[in-house]
Amino acid sequence: MKWSFRIAKIAGTEVRVHATFFLLLFWVGMSFLLSGGTTAAITSIVFICALFLCVLLHEFGHVLTAKRFGIETPDITLLPIGGLARMKSMPKRPSQELVVALAGPAVNLVIALLLFAILGRTPHPFPAEFKLDEPGALLPHLAVLNIWLALFNLIPAFPMDGGRVLRALLASFMDHGRATNIAARIGQALAIVGGFVGFSIGHPILILIAIFIYFGAAQENAASMMREALDGVSIRRAMLTEFATLEPDATIADAANALIAGSQQHFPVVDATQGYRGTVLRNDLIAALAQRDLDYPVSKIMHPTKDALCAEASIIEALEALNESGSPMLPVIDRKRNRLEGVVTVENVAELMMVMSALRRHSGKPHRKGGSLLRDGVEFDSAALLPEEKGDH
Repeated sequence: MKWSFRIAKIAGTEVRVHATFFLLLFWVGMSFLLSGGTTAAITSIVFICALFLCVLLHEFGHVLTAKRFGIETPDITLLPIGGLARMKSMPKRPSQELVVALAGPAVNLVIALLLFAILGRTPHPFPAEFKLDEPGALLPHLAVLNIWLALFNLIPAFPMDGGRVLRALLASFMDHGRATNIAARIGQALAIVGGFVGFSIGHPILILIAIFIYFGAAQENAASMMREALDGVSIRRAMLTEFATLEPDATIADAANALIAGSQQHFPVVDATQGYRGTVLRNDLIAALAQRDLDYPVSKIMHPTKDALCAEASIIEALEALNESGSPMLPVIDRKRNRLEGVVTVENVAELMMVMSALRRHSGKPHRKGGSLLRDGVEFDSAALLPEEKGDH
């Protein structure tokens, strides 16, 4: 995520803090400094940091549980409204998603029980009136807020934990896509209610959370529909096969000429036998043109082969790889011969989705026979765009 900074790496997952989190600390610290003095400001900042440590532990509850099901989480980002764990994929079974979703709130409940146990050994642990500017109120506040964190996250507002619990329960007796759609609509409805309440009582954080839930639900629903649409489609059926390439001894001047000559913005580098060497991306080329001589070799600015995709992979794997690498284009190669067979871009996957969506609306079901489409004057079979039929019908 942009404007986030890495602060640690735990169990293979990067912990990142978004820049806006520091604005939250500054705002809280200044508010208490002006109203209660230096001690109140320091106490409030320590409390916010302790609270977000609990949020981080909540996210690691999800991460470590997902890891048991073979799902990796590249990073967790702490935002003013909470934590965001970016998993490479979601659990495939509803029972697994249910366990992963409940793991986070369970961590908060455990933290609350531990704090209550500690406070139970202390005489008069709870002040008559909770005040954040009193150091003695820090642990009682933290214990109570962990209970609230667990309960709040269990609200069935997708994509929060409660929404994922709802989807998992729905998906146990209906199609996963339909379950996601229902959970997303419920989440958006609750977000509208929450936003209205936040606006009515003048609570900006609640409004921000409502906005996050509303658009998060829409994004998750769109991603689920995309996965459903692309299920069973291989890269071989979706990849681009007509594109310009560069030779290993080409210069950045050659690459610039190729960039100007057509609409292609990124160029695979291949040898005389079509062996893949790397990829020259547009932004790297523009930077090199500004900083280097025109005879500077493209082999010095190209990206290596580690991000190449296997032709036998699925288009879903391609999307995950594009997202993980951050690259706008990935090559598709024959691993045995290291031979370039095609390329996959975000744009051509989006094109594929639009065509498939149009075909499904037109026929009401996957179109398997007959018919062809024209794109840029080139005829291709529409059946090649749709998933292969599985089993007998």
